[in-house]
Amino acid sequence: MDKILKMVAQRLALGAVTLFVVSLIIFLAVQLLPGDLAEAILGQAATEETVAAFRRELHLDLPAHERYLNWLFGILQGDLGRSLANQRDISELIGKRLLNTLFLAALAASIAVPLAVTLGVLAALYRNSFYDRMVNMATLTTISFPEFFVAYILVLILAVNMGVFPSISNVSSDLGLWDRVYRSFLPALTLTLVVVAHMMRMTRAAIINLLASPYIEMANLKGIKRSRIITHHALPNALSPIINVIVINLAYLVVGVVIVEVVFVYPGLGQLMVDSVSKRDIPVVQACSLIFAATYVLLNLTADILSILSNPRLMHPR
Repeated sequence: MDKILKMVAQRLALGAVTLFVVSLIIFLAVQLLPGDLAEAILGQAATEETVAAFRRELHLDLPAHERYLNWLFGILQGDLGRSLANQRDISELIGKRLLNTLFLAALAASIAVPLAVTLGVLAALYRNSFYDRMVNMATLTTISFPEFFVAYILVLILAVNMGVFPSISNVSSDLGLWDRVYRSFLPALTLTLVVVAHMMRMTRAAIINLLASPYIEMANLKGIKRSRIITHHALPNALSPIINVIVINLAYLVVGVVIVEVVFVYPGLGQLMVDSVSKRDIPVVQACSLIFAATYVLLNLTADILSILSNPRLMHPR
């Protein structure tokens, strides 16, 4: 138990250092944007006095390191700042958008994870068969296309030609669960098609790798059915790499929704970030970027920890 707690503490410390470096990169990247922020917001008709007063109001007259420390200390205290576009608190602005993004990621994961694991187990069970080749070809085809292309193909087929689902995912908090799922299905299906190939192929590879183990050969000699060997003997021992790739893809489902949300005009965090970039709302862009980075780092740490816990041998490396 002590080793597990020590390992978790080490991973959390590493994650904190990673987030600090990412926050520094985000701040520096925003500072390197061309043009003056005050002039971009006020327009060319603003006088020099107005621009100078606005810069003081935004603390743009301070040195870069002081502005970074002020921003970092505010985040540590739970203060993300105020939006330049509408002067609302960023935490209030982000709250509902983040919940929408998490709902979309959870919906996509509820479809992608069972589908990928099932396809991977069946591909390992019928290795080198026609089914195995077809599934590999279909999943590799979907993962080879960019998200926006898959999204537009689904819109053309399921929304325009067949009229089954709406092309715009206009969700709100007053919708019921099933209405929300119905309006979010196309973006969730897009994300599913993008991530299912990676999870399926990792599941297949992990199981096939274990089929050459001595205990699997013994099970074959005992006359146990191949399906039972895979589901009851190989799959539990392949959980470590499978869990690792599933959680990493869950991180992608949260962080990689930006393009999908823009295509379907989904009111999530990715859409907010794109809108804020176009409006030069720098504090909102910084907050969204940091939330995406924190989500990705935390889920990667979770994948690392779960993969070790599911395979205790990884806690005692040679």
